[in-house]
Amino acid sequence: MAEEFKHDLPDGMTDWIAEAGGGGITRLERHIARREAWVVDVTRPDGSVAEYFLRLDREGDGSGTHSVKSEAKVQTALVETGMKVPAICAWSEDLQAALHERMPGRADLDNAEPDEQAAVLEDFIQQLVLLHSLDPDSLGLDHMPIPATSAECALGEIDFVEQFLGGMVTDPLYTYSLQWIRNHVPEHLDRVSLLQGDTGPANFMFHEGQVSAIVDWEWAHFGDPMEDFGNICTREFYCPSTPDEGLAPMFRRYEELSGFPVHLDSVRYYRVQQFVRSIVSLARITAINDPQMPNAMNWAYRYICERATCEALADAMGIELERPELPEIEMASSLEGVVVQNLRDEVLPAVDGDYPLHRLEHATLLVECLDRQKQLGPDLASIELDEIAALTGRRADSLDDGLMELDHAIQGWGTENESEVLRYLARRAWRLEYLWKPVVDLFPDRKFSRID
Repeated sequence: MAEEFKHDLPDGMTDWIAEAGGGGITRLERHIARREAWVVDVTRPDGSVAEYFLRLDREGDGSGTHSVKSEAKVQTALVETGMKVPAICAWSEDLQAALHERMPGRADLDNAEPDEQAAVLEDFIQQLVLLHSLDPDSLGLDHMPIPATSAECALGEIDFVEQFLGGMVTDPLYTYSLQWIRNHVPEHLDRVSLLQGDTGPANFMFHEGQVSAIVDWEWAHFGDPMEDFGNICTREFYCPSTPDEGLAPMFRRYEELSGFPVHLDSVRYYRVQQFVRSIVSLARITAINDPQMPNAMNWAYRYICERATCEALADAMGIELERPELPEIEMASSLEGVVVQNLRDEVLPAVDGDYPLHRLEHATLLVECLDRQKQLGPDLASIELDEIAALTGRRADSLDDGLMELDHAIQGWGTENESEVLRYLARRAWRLEYLWKPVVDLFPDRKFSRID
């Protein structure tokens, strides 16, 4: 029955799914997410239906961490521990694909009622305590190195993302942030634990006031448990789901249940680390602009995360940032504007299906961004060149040259210039958010919750 569905899955995938499920595919839908996944039903001869969630890695070989294969290994190891994770129902080495048990529930905790949010977060923190209490040597995850020092915990993931970037993008914020991370490794390391590596709201599902499944283990690794708290901060930034008092009650509850302290200086460090990991990864993704990827979301995440990185750095350093004045513009008539209007008024209303509609809506936003860059970009570039000149002592001929010169200068400066440079980088980040406003508005008004 697989041939009845339109899809672009690799050859042999649907045959493997049908064989693994013991029947015929009766549902095959692309899931709306940043990483490729599919919702799949297989109906068996007896009429029963196997419900799966398909994850695949089109280019990976599964040889290391941060892969779909590693994710499958982690979930398989955790199923027997009491962790609420989906079972891996089938794995294909040839296709680098996993069929996950599809769990009940939803992931939008930010849209739940406050009482349900509180109950789910209580269950989640109990799961996090359990995860961090597991003996690393007993899990059989031999493909993952176990760090021994605070520096190894803090820098292992940064080493990985720098290799991932591979010199594809040069940017003074990335250079500055990576130097800061290497210069400010936390002093505390109470224990080494298995970490989800991307934990917090939207990466667990909930049902009837409880966590039904913790999902997305692709970034799982061994490290300092405080890193997972930095992750909670970053994910809660996008999916706010705590009361007005912020994350502090959750942190205190973890201390009560685990008997281990939450070191807020380390949490602030790892909050920076997690955002830097995100911006470096997003820089590579947006440099490639693969048509298969959710590009509007990736550009939105990139520039929101760049601003958030600056704010997280400022909080960790104890300095104040200055939001710049942003020019108000009245967009002129343009060909890009005509395309946007045609898509919105004539094409979008005629499109059926959640995934095609999602793709077209986001493509329209990207055209809006191109129009905005053409009309607003030159004025903002002139401001950038003036502010870079105030730091380097020279006004470059182009913005690309100016950013490159500042990047080289940062590499030679010591910590005495950290505050001044960060204030500029933050102003630049706010201006970039403004320039990319059509996609940034997919996630409006994102800000940090209090952690103390």
